[in-house]
Amino acid sequence: MALVLIGINHNTANVDLREKVAFPPELVDEALTQLMAGESVDGAVIVSTCNRTEIYVAYESSSDARQLDVTASNSSLFAERKQSLLIWLAAYHSVSVDDLQDCNYSFAEQEVVKHLMRVSCGLDSMVLGEPQILGQIKSAYAVSKDKEALGPTLGLAFQEAFSIAKEVRTDTAIGENPVSVAYAAVTLAERIFSNLSSLNVLLIGAGRTIELVVKHLAEKGVTEIVVANRTLGNAMKIADQFDAHGALLSEIPELLVAADIVVSSTNSQLPLLGKGAVERALKQRKHKPMLLVDLAVPRDIEAEVAEVADAYLYSVDDISEVIEDSVKSRAEAAAQAESIIARGVEEFLKHLRSLNAISTLRAFREKADSIREQELQKALQALEKGGTAEDVLNTLARGLTNKLIHSPSVQMKKASSEGRDEVLSLTKELYELDLWIDTDEDSDEDVV
Repeated sequence: MALVLIGINHNTANVDLREKVAFPPELVDEALTQLMAGESVDGAVIVSTCNRTEIYVAYESSSDARQLDVTASNSSLFAERKQSLLIWLAAYHSVSVDDLQDCNYSFAEQEVVKHLMRVSCGLDSMVLGEPQILGQIKSAYAVSKDKEALGPTLGLAFQEAFSIAKEVRTDTAIGENPVSVAYAAVTLAERIFSNLSSLNVLLIGAGRTIELVVKHLAEKGVTEIVVANRTLGNAMKIADQFDAHGALLSEIPELLVAADIVVSSTNSQLPLLGKGAVERALKQRKHKPMLLVDLAVPRDIEAEVAEVADAYLYSVDDISEVIEDSVKSRAEAAAQAESIIARGVEEFLKHLRSLNAISTLRAFREKADSIREQELQKALQALEKGGTAEDVLNTLARGLTNKLIHSPSVQMKKASSEGRDEVLSLTKELYELDLWIDTDEDSDEDVV
């Protein structure tokens, strides 16, 4: 196994940097192609959300003596691969490597699997235990699989992570009373406005986050909700569920005039709402205050909107205080989840080790089958020449025995002469020889 992960998230980098290295869906295929072209790369997955960008890479087994280690300081090979991925990430997004140097994190080997499991369970999210991240990771996995860029080791790691996430959701309270970024946005609005039900809300986007925002708003009694999206059909799918209204993005300038709250979450690579549009809307509103919550990375609303009087702009990073309240109530569940994850990592390693044995077992069987076929052909030829069945069978049995034990016997003698007693102990275990060994026997018979 040779796994390496580099990433940045909401704990290590602000939204300004996170949006610079985010991967929009339309660029992931191209990025995976570039990663797979790297030296010894056997698989790659790119996880990119509003709170994190992570690059998972599996490398082919190597005879390089500098083996990967779970701690970067103990492996020059890990350090080289980490730096190579960091340089690639910076170059791909046209940012300085120096900008990423102090805000990235990296893992190798089983620590990659542990981190992946923690992320899948929502333990590394801005909202502890939030469920959306698992769907996002599954989507990233599916993209790599469709691209045939997954590889066996990463494939196993992600499958194990999904299994552990399901167990954590089932066996702990981590998902009870779920608090998502969408819920936090609505909670923030409640803190600012005393009566949400009397307000007009404009939602930009039609993804899962916006759907959750509509759901939470409806539960608070809000009835005047407009969902604006590039595709009207997608907007209506959400709006129809909650008796809201659908609209196109082109209608936003007019819709802003009535909007007391604006929440945006799209995959757009460019801002959809600028300072000028907000200023014009506020002027028509006679400067009645407007709350704007931007949950997107890259951001949908220009940062300069925060400079506009009576416009109160919050980014995804700004709502962390709202989220803190939910973390305390989930601490015990998180501890239980960590225990399940630790066991999951061990199970993954066992599974991986068993897979590593398959090629050796296959070669062992193929060699035995080859010997069997050779000796069988000799026996058939001997029978054709008139040999008795008893003589042919004895010769066949002796030939099979000698050829099957020849290589192990040679290697055991070599290991013994070199003082590698562990090879002898392993041979005893493999062939269950303890009952056959007479410690009082001093025979020097050559068994080769």
